[in-house]
Amino acid sequence: MSIEIANESVVRVPETTIVSVARFALDRMGVSQLAELSIVLVELDVMADLHERWMDLSGPTDVMAFPMEEYEAPRGPESTEASPGLLGDIVLCPEFARDQARKAGHGMEDELYLLTVHGVLHLLGYDHAEPEEEREMFALQNRLLSEFREAKTEADRAAQQRDADSRVLGVVGLDDSQRSGDGESER
Repeated sequence: MSIEIANESVVRVPETTIVSVARFALDRMGVSQLAELSIVLVELDVMADLHERWMDLSGPTDVMAFPMEEYEAPRGPESTEASPGLLGDIVLCPEFARDQARKAGHGMEDELYLLTVHGVLHLLGYDHAEPEEEREMFALQNRLLSEFREAKTEADRAAQQRDADSRVLGVVGLDDSQRSGDGESER
């Protein structure tokens, strides 16, 4: 699966983790490994322009999704009929997300995870215009985010344990020849 990310905003964001949450959601939704996705992070004025041009709504927003018509998305995580192709673009506005996160009482990183999963679901055909659609999409979004957080916590814990084990075993800071047992060092 190819996921490209471009930060065109002045806000520093955890790009690797944003890609990770997008990949996690796409994997859980059964999207083909041959699919392509683009994530772009933009300034408030760029997002406001996109929001007005495509949604006919004034002012910036947090996330917009632009699906490509050539991708036929599976409808749900249990579906097996995924096809390769271009999923489309997710556009995030970190400045908007930062303010929104502050109001919601959590960090910007968590808000960006939520918005990324939200954008992925829109690309896969989910919507929230009607109450039933909203319940379905938001339940799925919450489940994916919960599973991602659990997986991330476990991966972080395992990485910390590996680091601690390496320190105890004296592996940290040794070069390759010392680790392999050569004992020879060039001077």
